[in-house]
Amino acid sequence: MKIQQRHWTKDKQWHIHTGEDLGAEAQLVLAFGGKNTLVSHNFYNDLRAWYPKAHILLGSTSGEIIDTEVHDESLVVTAMAFEKTMLKIAHTEIKQSADSYMAGEGLAKQLNAQDLKHIFILSDGMQVNGTALVAGLASILGDAVSVTGGLAGDAASFQSTLVGIDNDPQTGQLVAVGLYGEALNVGYASFGGWSSFGAERTVTKSDANVLYELDGKPALELYKTYLGKKAQELPAAALLFPLSIKNNQAESNELVRTILSIDEAQQSMTFAGDIPMGSIVKLMKSDHESLIEGAEKAAQKSQEILGSNAELAVLVSCVGRKLVLGQNVEEEIEVIRDNLGQETIITGFYSYGELAPARKNSACLLHNQTMTITLFSEK
Repeated sequence: MKIQQRHWTKDKQWHIHTGEDLGAEAQLVLAFGGKNTLVSHNFYNDLRAWYPKAHILLGSTSGEIIDTEVHDESLVVTAMAFEKTMLKIAHTEIKQSADSYMAGEGLAKQLNAQDLKHIFILSDGMQVNGTALVAGLASILGDAVSVTGGLAGDAASFQSTLVGIDNDPQTGQLVAVGLYGEALNVGYASFGGWSSFGAERTVTKSDANVLYELDGKPALELYKTYLGKKAQELPAAALLFPLSIKNNQAESNELVRTILSIDEAQQSMTFAGDIPMGSIVKLMKSDHESLIEGAEKAAQKSQEILGSNAELAVLVSCVGRKLVLGQNVEEEIEVIRDNLGQETIITGFYSYGELAPARKNSACLLHNQTMTITLFSEK
């Protein structure tokens, strides 16, 4: 695999970060940038001129990752030329959250084949129910094909996100990249570093990813009570205090869910994934050390699954982690670099949701507030 990285920064200049010019050799380009930057500059024409035969995937972020650096309102471009791996692109558009299952099902049908090894997905981050999306994928793929990726971001604004394939990015877009052949090795892992606290609450009224009541009381009112003065900063403040969710009290496995938007009239909260009726939820919190430890675990587990030295690492970390870590955010990237070694090319972005299996040979799940790593190498 040959890799080249370019970086457009706030000085409005392009910089070649690593690698030689791939030109027409490039088959796939991942371009992650701030939404305002993507809107105000026509990057697609530049990328098409440099990589005339590549599929170009563009997405908005809540922060861009290149090597061990984290940037805002830049554009990180990673071009790849595979030696033995084939790829195919699937694309769909979504207009409402209720169509998420069908979107996942449709993407999987477009890509499903006997030699399909892995799917990487970049999805709109505001109009998609991530739980339904991965359920639709699993209905076709089962756990035979690993799926990773993330939901696009919009800093901490939660207004709209942009995704595009071989065109300028737009809202409501979902893109899946299918990678085919036995020459490709893939490793993946997703870890958080958040801990639950406070009283357990039962979901007494919900509809898919919209939560209305906890213990028979308006969910938003109860959540605001916990937040105190921070409630004035919703929905962004919710990134600091997500919810853990499990199906019943006896279950040990928890998923983390982050709020995307609130509805004052309905006293409801819309999440990136489902909040099923009868499930048990608790508030969560974290600290600097726990998040760094979670990133290190993700690096170690993804390497274990890969089973070889990684040539490329694609990191998808939650915007909530970025807010908690603040000026120390690069430390979670640095600990990953320390584990992967200096030869691995690192790219990625901060997201509104992360997609990855919970363990090897299992179906993809929606995660929130995690560091998710996908590693690639060719035999």
